[in-house]
Amino acid sequence: MSGTLRERALRLLARREHARVELARKLAPYAESGEALEALLDDLAARRLLSDERYVEMRLNARAARFGNARLAYELRTQGVSEALVATALAASDDELVRARAVWQRKFGAKPGAADATEQARQMRFLLSRGFSGETVRRVLRGDFEDD
Repeated sequence: MSGTLRERALRLLARREHARVELARKLAPYAESGEALEALLDDLAARRLLSDERYVEMRLNARAARFGNARLAYELRTQGVSEALVATALAASDDELVRARAVWQRKFGAKPGAADATEQARQMRFLLSRGFSGETVRRVLRGDFEDD
């Protein structure tokens, strides 16, 4: 069964990168024992077929353009990525304000009028639900950009 477990793991890794904890969760029902599963994961990591660093890079490349740091960090943590790796990756990623402005521009395109509190609240809720920080959302809605 360990041969089929290895084949299953390689098929999953051939489709996309996986975090170690995520791959362990997917393979656990098929493993004979926890030790066999850990040995397989250690072997895959030693052969550089399984890497949390590559997984984080892949996830950030795929999702950073649409989501804020809080949402990205949450998604990475739920997949078992270490807190230190999450912090390092987010510190090296693009500026959250630039990403928030791009998301806001695609969705809304124009600031709400000063008297239109309902629309301003709607835009604020949208950006907050995407995981952007409150300060970043306020700066986007104020039009407070460095590159203008």
